[in-house]
Amino acid sequence: MTTKLAAPETSGSTTTAGRGKRPRPPFGVSVISVLAVLIALFALIPLGYVIVMTAATGWDTAVKLIFRERVGELLLNTVLLMLATVPLCLILGVGGAWLVERTQLKGHKWWAVLLAAPLAIPAFVNSYAWVSAIPSLEGLWSGVLIATLSYFPLVYIPAAATLSRLDPAIEQSAASLGLGAWRAFFRVVLPQLRIAMTGGALLVSLHLLAEYGAFAMIRFDTFTTAIMVQYQSTFNGTAGNMLASVLVFLCLILLLVEVRSRGSARYARIGSGAQARALRLPLRAYQLPAQLFLIALTALAFGLPLAFVLRWIYSGGPEIWAAEEFLPALLQTLVYGLAGALATTVVAFPMAYLAVRHPSWFSKALELSNYITSSMPGIVVGLAFVTVSIKAAPNLYQTSALLIAAYVLLFLPRALVNIRSGLAQAPKELDEAAQALGKPPLLAFLRVTLRLTAPAAAGGAALVFLAIVNELTATLLLSPNGTRTLATEFWSKSSEIDYAGAAPYALLMILISAPMTYLLFQQSKKAAGQ
Repeated sequence: MTTKLAAPETSGSTTTAGRGKRPRPPFGVSVISVLAVLIALFALIPLGYVIVMTAATGWDTAVKLIFRERVGELLLNTVLLMLATVPLCLILGVGGAWLVERTQLKGHKWWAVLLAAPLAIPAFVNSYAWVSAIPSLEGLWSGVLIATLSYFPLVYIPAAATLSRLDPAIEQSAASLGLGAWRAFFRVVLPQLRIAMTGGALLVSLHLLAEYGAFAMIRFDTFTTAIMVQYQSTFNGTAGNMLASVLVFLCLILLLVEVRSRGSARYARIGSGAQARALRLPLRAYQLPAQLFLIALTALAFGLPLAFVLRWIYSGGPEIWAAEEFLPALLQTLVYGLAGALATTVVAFPMAYLAVRHPSWFSKALELSNYITSSMPGIVVGLAFVTVSIKAAPNLYQTSALLIAAYVLLFLPRALVNIRSGLAQAPKELDEAAQALGKPPLLAFLRVTLRLTAPAAAGGAALVFLAIVNELTATLLLSPNGTRTLATEFWSKSSEIDYAGAAPYALLMILISAPMTYLLFQQSKKAAGQ
């Protein structure tokens, strides 16, 4: 009797494990691409609105409205604001992250939270507090001061998260080659922060382009404040659209610079063994200056705004706490914030996946479409949705669904930058290994990639929630009749110079935002595996 022996499996066999086929991406690249294209087309609705309105204006009128002295003044203000604010945010954000994560800073665990705390103060509340402290505050440098104190945490949080999970072996290797602490930082550590720095700088820049309330309070004119004046005061839609077209052009330049500076370097770590804990550098004589610097920074960015909000509450007395006024605003703010954060995070995944796992001109173009829309002022996005919904889908006009859709488009980059950073540090080889072991692509994605990216996604969702809590102009235009949020009620009171009446809404926004800011801190530590 002849026994037939099974042939041993080799790399050239036709078994499932040895065919040499490259595992399919989760869900299939084609499905993800289709979803990303649909999202991009939806995101381009406000831009299409601006283009259509511009074309309807006519070439001669458009040229006359764009190339005029007023536009030059607004352009100069906006560019100077960005040139001063973005570098300051990078210095404060990266410097604070390095002190907290890489030095023997006393109380570094407390400072890690406190440096993120200013994110809980809306920019227009920050401006409201500074105007209360210095009524004569106005102009460019006032705008730089308020914007820097409001937005530097957008750089600090991703930089601190990256430093906390950065393999100290690269610094040890630099030290073994004779590099001192400072030279190692600039030559080895700083390049590893490229994604965090470029993403954070982009977020700060987009905020500067779209911010209205903070600059309106200090009477500093930017494109956004001018567009609001055109739409709300003179109802000159043509002039407003021309200003919006210049704003979109500025955003396009920023996005091209960010994509180019991001590079294609790989930051994921693959290897055996556990990652060593980083050795913290002693500060010695610099301990006191570092403590004083951080105390001054948090006092100006968080302490002063909170102190003046509490001062106005004390001045207003118990009568400003009318439950029938602030409770509906509080509940509606929470509902819209949670719904918008969830929707935005889900929508951001296809874009982020293509950008990290399949980078190409196609993925960059899709990503670019979302950043362009998010850079537009909320009032432009709101008016675009009003016009399109009335003409194409009247049943959607003044519905919660339309308002949440506007939130998604306005704040998608907040989730996208975080998810992209998380995916960049989730090695695709782990997902491919799971598929090679027989896991279906979807299951491999859920158990491996999604779990590794979840902390970054939660951080992005928290950022979106914070943005929705503080959103003003789109909410005013798109919310259903009877909708009242904390931001809109605060703006209504403060616009009437009722600073005491506005204070409870400001405090509630801070109290809601504070736990989400702490969540960002916790999620950054979870991402670092601590």
